[in-house]
Amino acid sequence: MSALITGLLSGMPQMGVWLNLGSAVSAEIAALAGYDWLLIDLEHGSGDYRDLSPQLWAAQAGEASTVVRVTALSAPDIKRVLDLGPQGVMIPNIETVEQAVAAVQAVRIPPLGSRGAATSTRASRYGDGYESYVREANGSVLLAVQIESVSGLANAAEIAAVEGIDVLFVGPLDLSISMGIQEPQQDERFREALVSVIEAANQSHKASGILARNEAEAELYLAMGFRLVAAGSDRGMLASAMRKGAGALKTSASRTDA
Repeated sequence: MSALITGLLSGMPQMGVWLNLGSAVSAEIAALAGYDWLLIDLEHGSGDYRDLSPQLWAAQAGEASTVVRVTALSAPDIKRVLDLGPQGVMIPNIETVEQAVAAVQAVRIPPLGSRGAATSTRASRYGDGYESYVREANGSVLLAVQIESVSGLANAAEIAAVEGIDVLFVGPLDLSISMGIQEPQQDERFREALVSVIEAANQSHKASGILARNEAEAELYLAMGFRLVAAGSDRGMLASAMRKGAGALKTSASRTDA
């Protein structure tokens, strides 16, 4: 069982960061920073499947678990990702029980799912650990499904109840857009929606998660009851730091000219 799943089962919050740059260097920096988990984003990130292995190798510099967000609910793509050995996978925009069942089928090996296994993948230590991987994979690979729409929100309790799903993970931006909310942090309907996802997960003894824009927002989500929380992204942090640095330099230059 991965450290990430063990932590969630113990009730301890698991703090992470989004990796959007597709950079192994960024993944290594994040791993060394001390996060509990790293989300490598193939859906909206700058990298693709070819960039995934270097990021997974780099993440081994620290103790963080790695979760990969795939582009869509696609069994062949999910299988390719899991063959590289991340500790978890996240599937975007799950809206129905049928999709949730399909996600489990794609991620879990028989008898719980229908995912195929191979002896020579990185996940099975290139054959050296194949037997133990097949025996333990269903209990050691985290499956997080994203609630990102009004439909997903309405079906959250039924989705959480599907055996093989570990986490309901809110995509706050897409969910707020689907709800027609322009300022989610100021809208009580959005808070109620988040609470309903937490309650749906709790009813089935599953975890709930969310992406926060910053540490302050992460603290609010933790207080609400979310346990798998990511605070910001490498791309956002870099952009923010560069804007701040450029602004400071321009301010200094204007003072010098004066």
